[in-house]
Amino acid sequence: MTGDLTTTPLPVRADPTTRSALRSWVITGVAGVGFLLAALVVSAYFGATFGVQTVLLALAVAVIPLGIVIPTFMWLDRFEAEPTRYLVGAFLWGALVATLLAAVFNTSAMAVLESASTPDDALAVTAVVVAPVVEEALKGALVLVVWWGLRREFDGMTDGMVYAGVCAAGFAFTENIQYLAEAYTEGGGEALTATFVARCVLSPFAHPMFTVLTGVGVGVAATSRTWGPKLLAPVIGYVLAVLLHALWNLAAVTGGSGLVVVYLVVEVPVFAAFVAFVVWARRREGRLIGQFLRPYADAGWVSAGEVAMLASMPRRREARMWARTNAGARGLSSMRAFQDTASELALLRRRMHHDAADARALAMERELLMALSTRRLEFVGTREG
Repeated sequence: MTGDLTTTPLPVRADPTTRSALRSWVITGVAGVGFLLAALVVSAYFGATFGVQTVLLALAVAVIPLGIVIPTFMWLDRFEAEPTRYLVGAFLWGALVATLLAAVFNTSAMAVLESASTPDDALAVTAVVVAPVVEEALKGALVLVVWWGLRREFDGMTDGMVYAGVCAAGFAFTENIQYLAEAYTEGGGEALTATFVARCVLSPFAHPMFTVLTGVGVGVAATSRTWGPKLLAPVIGYVLAVLLHALWNLAAVTGGSGLVVVYLVVEVPVFAAFVAFVVWARRREGRLIGQFLRPYADAGWVSAGEVAMLASMPRRREARMWARTNAGARGLSSMRAFQDTASELALLRRRMHHDAADARALAMERELLMALSTRRLEFVGTREG
C-alpha cells in the first residue's frame, strides 16, 4: 500500500483518468482525418465497382451480424469498460484502414502469383497463405498500438480480447459488404441470401475468433514481468490466429463437403471453446478486481461488502438499483462512477503489481481513492449540492 493515503485530501476530478484536452483533440483530429480519407477511398471503390444501390443494400445486410458480435464484446467489457472513443477507433481501423491495406497487399500478391501460375492457383494461394498473414497482422497491429500507446487503458487479457474483437468486427463488416455486393451483382437475391447465411449467420464470429488469439497474446505480454512472455506471447497468439484463419480459408476454397467437414469438426468446436473462454475471461476479471481491492479494504478505503459487490456483475446491478432507490438518478450515476473508479483502481494496482510503482502510478492511485470516497458520499445521499 502507499502509507499515508488518508492524511492529505486532494481535489477530485470528475474522471481521474482523462488525458489533457489539447492532446486528446489533436489525436482525435488526426485519426478522424485518416479515417475519413480511408472511408472515401473504400466508398469510391465500392461505388465504382458495384453501384451505389447495390452497395447500400449490401451495407444494410452486413450490419445485421454486428448486432450480435459487438454486444458480445461489450458484455465482456462490462467490469472496466474501455473508453467509447477508443473502441470506435478500433472498429474504424478494422473497417477502413485494415481492409484497405489488406486489399492492396492481397491484390498485389495475387497479381504476382498469376504471372507464375494459373488464376485459380493464384487465388487459392492468396486466400490460404497471403491473406491470413496480412489480415491478422493488420488487425493485430491495432491491439499492439493500444498496448504501447495507451498503457493506462490497457489492463491485460480482457482488454486485448475486446480491442481485437471490435477491430475484427469492423474488418468483417467491410469484407461482408464486398462479398454481399459481389453475390448480388452476379446472382441476384438468391446469391445474396446464400452469402448472407454463409457469412453472417453461420460464421459471424470468424474474424473476431481469429484476432482474439492475438489479443490474448498481447494481453498476456502486458501483464508479464519477464521479457520472454512479453516478446513471445503476442507472436504465438498471432501465429495461432493465422493458422486458424488459413484453415478456414482453405475450407472455403475447397468448398463442398470439405467446407462442411471443417465447419462441423473444427469451426463449431472452436466457436464453442471461444464462447466458453469469453465467459471465463469475464469471470476472471471480476475475481481479479476483488483480489486487488482487498488491500484497500484492509486499509479502510472500501468495505468487505463493497469488494464482494464490485467483484460480481449481478451484485453490481443490485447496487445500482439500490442507489437509484436511495438517491435517485444522481445516486445511480454516482454508483456507476464508484464502480468504474473501483475497477480502474483495482486494475491500476494490478499493473503496479507487475511493474514498478512510479510516482505517476502512485499519484493516480491517490486520485482514484479520493474519487472513490467522493462518489460514495453521493450515492448514500449524504453529500450536499
